[in-house]
Amino acid sequence: MSVLFSPVQLGPIEVRNRAWVSPMCQYSCEEQDGMPGDWHREHLTSFARGGAGLVMTEAAAIEPIGRISPQDLGIWDDAQAEALAPIAARIRAHGAVAAVQLAHAGRKASTYREWSGRGSVPLEQGGWPTVSAGSDAFGSYAAPRALAADEVAALPERFAVAARRAVDAGFEAVEVHAAHGYLLHQFLSPLSNARDDEWGVGEGGLRTLLLQRVVEAVRAAVPEAALMVRLSASDWVDGGIDSAMTVEHVRVAIAAGADWFDLSSGGLDPRQEIPLEPGYQVPFARDVRAATGAKVNAVGLIEDPAHAESVLVDGDADAVMLARAWMRNPHWALGAEAELDGVADASVWPPQYTRARRVPQRTH
Repeated sequence: MSVLFSPVQLGPIEVRNRAWVSPMCQYSCEEQDGMPGDWHREHLTSFARGGAGLVMTEAAAIEPIGRISPQDLGIWDDAQAEALAPIAARIRAHGAVAAVQLAHAGRKASTYREWSGRGSVPLEQGGWPTVSAGSDAFGSYAAPRALAADEVAALPERFAVAARRAVDAGFEAVEVHAAHGYLLHQFLSPLSNARDDEWGVGEGGLRTLLLQRVVEAVRAAVPEAALMVRLSASDWVDGGIDSAMTVEHVRVAIAAGADWFDLSSGGLDPRQEIPLEPGYQVPFARDVRAATGAKVNAVGLIEDPAHAESVLVDGDADAVMLARAWMRNPHWALGAEAELDGVADASVWPPQYTRARRVPQRTH
């Protein structure tokens, strides 16, 4: 049996295989109210039908000012959760684990969606003031307001309430987004957090207190769910997050109750220089797994089934997350399983598709 198509335990949940769908922003809440629509239903459920083990939503903002763009998905009110519930149900009905990513964009919020413009959306066009650990802007974006200490202290409960809302809507796993230059990452990195209070380096702090408190709050709110954390393991800029810091971040999150880690990188500083190549982030997963024993995903330009299989066979990660490959082919897992001949009972295939797996016999 292929390792890629062997089951794996994610906290309290068994996932049918290790080919997972990474969160991918769609910028498609056209009413700008955070509500999912037809696009989200078709987009997300297609991956479950196509054989994915876990399907994760795009970043779902825990409050309106936490959206990357005005068209981002939200999970800050019950109406959004009610609209997401049928999508989670369909993902589960196709045999995949339904997961949601909980996020706050911080200083990278209030921006145009990719095909509508660049940079910050002006207030008169529906944008909003942004917040961060400090007042430094991300590149040419509008400068944020530094959050007061009591405002930071209120954030973990907002993540927790959003997590409870999502699990009640039928999601089995939640991911705390602490990567890609968004708010929790802004607190973790020395490049964006120069605070001298407890939320920075004051009182012996290591900039990890907000991550710790968020994970603790989410764990307490949804004890029955799997809890994942996405981290940027490198800022790709001198003086930023590196491998040693990432190991410390993982250890803090494990102690706070995290089950699994999604190791990505970058997104915090426009000066980053990332050497893109297939599997360029796999070493981050391997190093964290070796140093901490944590369960980890590998992500980043993993598109070929044989490559995905080798990452797992070599012990570099416990699962792989793909994004663009799924966008190009929502049935990526079915093709990969056929190529690897990975599942003896073909359980990843919908019964309607099983004939596609069989090779026709020549007749005489």
